[in-house]
Amino acid sequence: MYDNKMKIEFISKSQNESFARVAVAAFISQLDPTIEEITDIKTAVSEAVTNAIIHGYENSKDKIIEIEAQIEGNVAIVTITDYGIGIENIEEAMQPLYTSKPDMERSGMGFTVMETFMDSLQVESEKNKGTRVTMKKIFKSVG
Repeated sequence: MYDNKMKIEFISKSQNESFARVAVAAFISQLDPTIEEITDIKTAVSEAVTNAIIHGYENSKDKIIEIEAQIEGNVAIVTITDYGIGIENIEEAMQPLYTSKPDMERSGMGFTVMETFMDSLQVESEKNKGTRVTMKKIFKSVG
């Protein structure tokens, strides 16, 4: 059971990526994170939201992205959901340097960045139904 929870949704405009970062960071701040921990969360959220916009919705600016964040003790769980095209091969998509948009000069490091900055990453996706990315961060300094 969670100690606290929030949910927001916004349209898939790139301008909302910074809003998503700040909203999640503000919610997580109740865990009294270090600057480094808050930066890690913001970076991972940015990557997930950017993936939803660019890959999930292929830059359509009128689709919905949902973010849920919850706190369970000293753990923050952040889930970012889109209802876009989905990921055909999650294992391939999670490989470093893999990109489905090489023409856009994408680095293919989004999932790698999320894995690096968070303590766990789970990706669920269904073709033409969307993608859900769930990330967990364990905070050492709570208490």
